[in-house]
Formats: sequence, C-alpha cells, structure tokens
Amino acid sequence: MRLDEIPRVSLVNEPTPLHLLPRLSAALGGVQVWCKRDDMTRLALGGNKLRKLEFLLREAVDQGADTVITTGAAQSNHARLTAAAASSLGLRSVLVLRAPVVGQGQGNLLLDDLVGAEVRIRSWQDWDEANVLLEEVAAEVREAGHRPYVVPMGGTNALGVLGYVLAARELAQQVTGAPPAAVICATSSGGTQAGLALGKQLYDLPFEIVGISVSEPVDKMAATVARYAAAAAALIDVPPVPVAAVTVLDEYVGSGYGKLDLRTAEAIRMVARLDGVVLDPVYTGKAMAGLLDLVHQHRWKPGQAVVFLHTGGVPALFAYWDAMARRSG
Repeated sequence: MRLDEIPRVSLVNEPTPLHLLPRLSAALGGVQVWCKRDDMTRLALGGNKLRKLEFLLREAVDQGADTVITTGAAQSNHARLTAAAASSLGLRSVLVLRAPVVGQGQGNLLLDDLVGAEVRIRSWQDWDEANVLLEEVAAEVREAGHRPYVVPMGGTNALGVLGYVLAARELAQQVTGAPPAAVICATSSGGTQAGLALGKQLYDLPFEIVGISVSEPVDKMAATVARYAAAAAALIDVPPVPVAAVTVLDEYVGSGYGKLDLRTAEAIRMVARLDGVVLDPVYTGKAMAGLLDLVHQHRWKPGQAVVFLHTGGVPALFAYWDAMARRSG
C-alpha cells in the first residue's frame, strides 16, 4: 500500500512551524540552528507522539475499540498525548505508568487527570514486563465488557513509525534554499528516528539524521531504530534502512533515562534565555546538549544549517523544578 493511502485520523495541524533560532545561532559562531516545532501539535500542549497516534488510533477506531491502553514512565509525554487523543475521539484511556512517581500531581500527571485518563501506577524491571502488564490490563478491560486497543510504548511499531516518514517529507517541503546538513532528534523508543531515517531514504533527502539517545547505548539503539524502520518499510513495500545508515550518539545519556544532569540543565537554560524556546529535561534538553557539543566539536561549519526537532515534553519540566533549581547554582 502507498503511504498516502494508509488511513489516519487528524491530530496534527500540519505543517508544524520551522523557524530559525537567531540568537542561539549567533552564540554558536554562525551555525544556523533551525527548530522544527513538533511541540506545537494540536492537543494537550503538543508533542511528537501525535504523528504516530494518527495512524494507531485510526486503527483502534476501525477495530471498534472503546478503550485505549498504553504505558510509560510516570511523567510520560506519550501517555499524556495518547489519553488526550483518545478523549478527542470519544474513547476511554487507561495509562499503566511506572513507579517511582516523579512530580506527584504535576506536569504530565496533572494533564492525564484533566483529560480523563484512568492512571494505574505499577512497578516493573524492564519494558518486556511492562508489555505483559498491558496485556493483563487489556484482559481486565475486556472482561468488564469494553473493547481495548493497546498502544505500544512511545507509539512505536511499524504503523506508528509512518507518522515520521510523513514528517520527513513535510520538513523537506518546508526547507528553502540550501538543505540543512543534519536533523537532530532525541531517540528513546526509536520510532521517531526510524520514521525520519526511512523518510530520508524513501524521498532521497540530502541531510543526515542524528539521533541523540536518552536511554540506551549506541549499538542497541541503532539496531532498534533500524528494526522499526524495516518494519515500517515492509508496510509500504519499500527497501529497509540498513543499520549502517543509522547514526546514534549515546554520549549525552548522563546518569540515565529521566535523570537530569548539569549539561542538560544548562542547555535548557541557554535556549530559553537566548530565543525563548522551552525544552524538557528528559528528551529535548539532552538532544540540545548533544547539538551544542557537536557544534563545539566543529561537526558543522559556520553558515551550515541544522534542524533541531523539538519533540515536545515541556509539561514534564514542571515536575523537575527542584532538580533544575539544584543545578542552577
């Protein structure tokens, strides 16, 4: 099936803005940093997951589901957006969130409540165990007489990845003049980067896709991205993306997923104070820390452009206010 023939619901006000960060660019010696604002998608303070959910929730509706179930960390942006999107379509949502709770009643947890999600806090050791919990919750929902649809962590599967294949094409259509040297994005579940990588290959786009891992080491993360890109490629009958074509950097993970380090806090403050753009402590802050360091390593020359994909996540910043304060001096 051709990509444009695969049905989806409308959750994203396309295209999201693309604009220059002029003062940051000047501070970096003339490397032109552009920001692709996927934090400005339509629902619940925005974020990248809505591009994936357009495909996934259309499948849920087509299957006659009345309840959407997903999982994530306690401050999961994906869970917040899944619940909001479900509500906008008249569906119930159940969020199975991982303990410990960061920012009780704040950030994404507050928004989860506002959009009407049922939140269940559980403990697990790894995401395979979380997937087992999802199926257990789905069975409970089914026994209660409802029709569940399970959305994977991060909205990342073959179908969800297609959202960022379209985003790659959208970005290419927005660029005027010389193409950027690279697109930089945070990568965790791997779906966003997988879609961009497949879009780059499918549309022969002239820029590098650089994933800044916020969780996994480079070998594991690159293999994950390539696997999801291959699964999405199979859906639309195009060649897969080889793992050798996937660029992931893991030097910016810090002390681990969801743990705020000084370099990330400084990147968040720098972009906010120079250009008024707010990043988050889990994803975009670490990705920006990576971008800044790569500029300092002279990966790109003055006058070259790079695009920073702002994937959202700002609500979580409010749950990290104490960690940000401790790192401000």
